[in-house]
Amino acid sequence: MLIQAYSQNPHFFFLPPNPSISPHLSFNVSHSPKLKSPVGRRYESMSRISASGEHNPTIILGKKRKVFEHISLLKAKENISEDEENDMLDYLYTTQYQMRGIVAVSLGRACDQNNGRYTHGVYMRFQSKEDLEKFYVNPFYLRVLNEHVMPYCHGLVHVDYESEVEDDMLPIFRKGEEFNYGVEFVLLIKFCQDSFGKPLEDALNSLERLTIDNPSLIVQFTQGLNFNPTCKEFTHGVVIRFRSINAFEIFTSSTEYKDMWKSKFQPIVQKTVPLHFSVDPVGTEIM
Repeated sequence: MLIQAYSQNPHFFFLPPNPSISPHLSFNVSHSPKLKSPVGRRYESMSRISASGEHNPTIILGKKRKVFEHISLLKAKENISEDEENDMLDYLYTTQYQMRGIVAVSLGRACDQNNGRYTHGVYMRFQSKEDLEKFYVNPFYLRVLNEHVMPYCHGLVHVDYESEVEDDMLPIFRKGEEFNYGVEFVLLIKFCQDSFGKPLEDALNSLERLTIDNPSLIVQFTQGLNFNPTCKEFTHGVVIRFRSINAFEIFTSSTEYKDMWKSKFQPIVQKTVPLHFSVDPVGTEIM
């Protein structure tokens, strides 16, 4: 049973204490006035949402294309100014225009506190593993990191993984109206070593099936094994693009999701860091 945490936000929740899992595992929800909800209204159950047919699903079964996902979580200093924050995010965002191989970028300030105390999330997609490896040593990126990120941050973590998406230009490059706004949810996970194999695969497959069953809430889902050699803190990464903050709330507060997490993930997870941030329409300011 999920325990309601003491919070002004009624949708803030966490799982009961478990010695094998962080006591602050949470999926926080924050309302943003910038986001318009295409969902329309809150439905009473996810099954009704799945059957609503309000959106043409991006997540479909069919031919797939490999992609390489990069997640960075940052811990900004408490005294960072608005100008410094915007400068940091602007430079990270424009990295995609200075080097080859980056096909999609989203980033922003965390909508609520998380157990890792990370303040910002950065997501990038690469065409190939080689492009991702070149990214880390690119002079422009290194200059951005040294001059516009690290002076304002006291910690960061990187997770990289290989995944698959529908083999079509719009979902690969995350283009089109449904990618112009929404909520980016990133989840870093450390699975227990003895869970590798069927228990781990069953958990991730269960989460994927739940996202596929709810195209009216979710635009795209990817997950994979972390292959970043500098990060031993997490074994896997997950990225879910929700259509709106309302869609995020419906999914993460649903009985289906909570039961799936409790039965499939909680017994085999050692540590998690969840973080979500809003994605503004293309052409507006990053923050």
